This record gives sequence, structure tokens and C-alpha cells, in this order.
Amino acid sequence: MAKKTEELKKMRSTHVPQAPYNITPAFIREAKGALMIDTEGRELIDFAGGIGVNNVGHCHPKVVAAIKDQADKCIHTCFHVAMYEAYLDLAARLNALAPGDFAKMTMFANSGAEAVENAVKVARYNKNRPAVICFENGYHGRTIYTLTLTSKIKPYKFGFGPFASDVYRMPFAYCYRCTFGLNYPDCKIACADYLEDFFISHVDPEATAAIIAEPIQGEGGFITPPPEYFPRLQEIAQKYDIALIIDEVQTGVGRTGKFFAIEHWGIAPDILTLAKSLGGGMPLSAIIAREEMINKIHVGGLGGTFSGNPVACRAGLAVLEIMLEDGLLHRAQTLGEKVLAQFQALQKNHEIIGEVRGKGPMLAMELVQDRETRAPAKEAADKLVKFCFEKGLVLLSCGNFGNVIRTLMPLVITDEQLERGLSILEEGFRKLKT
Repeated sequence: MAKKTEELKKMRSTHVPQAPYNITPAFIREAKGALMIDTEGRELIDFAGGIGVNNVGHCHPKVVAAIKDQADKCIHTCFHVAMYEAYLDLAARLNALAPGDFAKMTMFANSGAEAVENAVKVARYNKNRPAVICFENGYHGRTIYTLTLTSKIKPYKFGFGPFASDVYRMPFAYCYRCTFGLNYPDCKIACADYLEDFFISHVDPEATAAIIAEPIQGEGGFITPPPEYFPRLQEIAQKYDIALIIDEVQTGVGRTGKFFAIEHWGIAPDILTLAKSLGGGMPLSAIIAREEMINKIHVGGLGGTFSGNPVACRAGLAVLEIMLEDGLLHRAQTLGEKVLAQFQALQKNHEIIGEVRGKGPMLAMELVQDRETRAPAKEAADKLVKFCFEKGLVLLSCGNFGNVIRTLMPLVITDEQLERGLSILEEGFRKLKT
């Protein structure tokens, strides 16, 4: 007999440490598409998507079929011991998809953090330099090295130091809260040009192997740079022969209406990382890099026991089919237009929404106590998330101030489910006024 929620809560507090946090108190019995059903039979509309993992939805039939088929044949050999076709097929498809008219190669790992660490390894090996530049409000993972790259102290970094050396952090293009007190477009992208000053006072460019950035900062608050930002950043990086790593762990696989979010900025980075939605729910990440960079590394220099597991790779191939051949990428663009219109309408009616930002269906609303001072409204964001959950909608907050409401709903969400979710969200904003 299935356990009830109260029994599961007791087991959770008895057998699992508190550190792995829980956004909601729900225990899920099953999930399909954009809906989750908890152990009490309660239906929840999912605007969180497993924190960006479920772009193709929960238990997509094609992903489930691929997993079952592969599990019947072979679950694990270790790619280093005995190879298999799915790894090669998925690598070939990603190499063809990634931006840039140059040869690329792909290797697989299990998580976003692993992908980022391997990307940095590739850059350091090629440039023979130690330093890496990252950005304020950035998030790249929870290992010691990726925590060093991650910006926010609590809950991520607190108490876990010392951290890795030769990591330097500079301001990002956070136009709503510009570090330099400027306004776009009159600023002329001063935040990107600041990299030249950064080389004077923080780190020598001749000691810098890589610059790593998210196209849209995920945990940092869906901070979305203007169109000139990444081209200028790449121009400066190329001037000093520094590798540009674009972390697409959360933004990739159609989340912004393009397969790779960086396509919105029209550049081709030296190294790309993917994870989260790539595996359709299976643990899978990818490092896609210039062939001359990643293939330079000596035999045995990269890899891992479970990296590119055959079941995960088959799931990844199914995800590509769904995104590119079944029209889900186009659906993402339409979904983004609908949600953006709704968020902008909410902003007109609710002074607490200071800014709406993002691309495609990767959208967010930054909540403020006052539009003039832009003081963060974290308490309101927390109340909104709690209210929506009680009404049957799962939402996520984010941002260094915890005052940003973000949407990562599965791209397969139906119009009816979307309208129900947005209706609950609007009701929540009205409740904040009372």
C-alpha cells in the first residue's frame, strides 16, 4: 500500500538530512506532461519543470519508450570499457546543432556541474593558464570548483570553503540594477568594456584561460543581457586568446525558443555546456567544444564511469527528436509570446512587478517594494510561491535577493493548463495587495 504524506514527511525528517532542501512539501506519485499528482491525489500544475529539466514534459512517451527499449538491451558497460552507438549518435547530432562554422566534438557527463568542470579543464589545458573569469549573480553548480564560480553565498557556499584559486568575478549585464549606475542603450555596453579595466586591476589576461557565463543567468534571477553584450565580450576574449565558455545547463534545449540560448546573441562560443533537459529526466550533460581544443587532450584525460550512460543517451536522442522533428521548438516560441504578454499585463496592474525579462518561455518577474527605489520584495515572492502552491501551482523564486519569480514550465503544457496556472498566479498577485 502506498504511504501517505504524513508518514513520508516523518521518514524524510528521520532518514534524510535537512540540507537537500524542498521547495514544496509535496510527495509526487506520478507526473505526466505539465501535471504532477501527489500522494493525496492532488493535481499540481508544474511551472518549475524539475528546475529546468522537463522541457519535453514529465514522462514523455518517446523518452519513456527509448529508456525501456535501451534498458532491455544494455544499461551500462562504461563507455571507456565498451562503446555503444547511442553515445556517438547523440554527439554527432549535438555537434551539428551547436553554433559556429567550425568542427566540434562532444563528450558526455552526468550533471551540469561536471560539464562545467570539464569545460574549464579543456580551456586550461589548451591555454596553459590558470585563471577563469566568472560573473556576479552566476550559478554553475555545487562542487567545490563550481561553487567557486557560483556567486550567491547562502544557501550555496556558506560554510563550505576554502574554495578554488584563480577564479575572478566581475559584474554582469544586470541592466535593471546596473553596477555602473548607467542606462541602456546610452551605456554603450560599459559592463562588457569593463573587462579591459578588469584585466588591469584583478587578473592578467595572459594568465586567463577562460571566461564563463550563462546566456541568461538562471539562479541569479533570469538576468538577460542586451543584444550587444556577448558579441562585445567575445571580441575582447578573442583579442587576448581567452576561451569563451557558455553555460547552457538551464537555458539550453529549447528553453528560450531556440535550441541554444546563445543563438539569440548571434555568437559561437569556444565551449558549450548542456545538461538538465538534455536527458528528458535522465542524468546527462554534454561538453561541446572546438575540435582542435577538446581533441588535443591526452587519452584518459577526460571521462567518468557513468558519463554518457547508454540509457541516458537514448533518452537524449528522443529529446532531440521531440524538440526538432515534432515541432516543440516552435511550440516554445509560441508559448513564450503568450507568457510574456500575460506577464506584461500583470506588470501594468501590479506595482510590485518592477521588471519582466527573459527570452521565449524562460521568463521572470522581479518583485520590488517600490518601483523608484527598486528595493527587493523577497517576502512577497515567498508569499506568492506559497499561495500558488496551496492553489495547485508549483512556482520557483530565484535571484540573489530571492525576489524573482521565474517560469520553467514544460513546453508541452496545454493551453488550458497554462491558463489555469496563469489565473492562479494573477490571483496570487491580487492577494498580495490585501
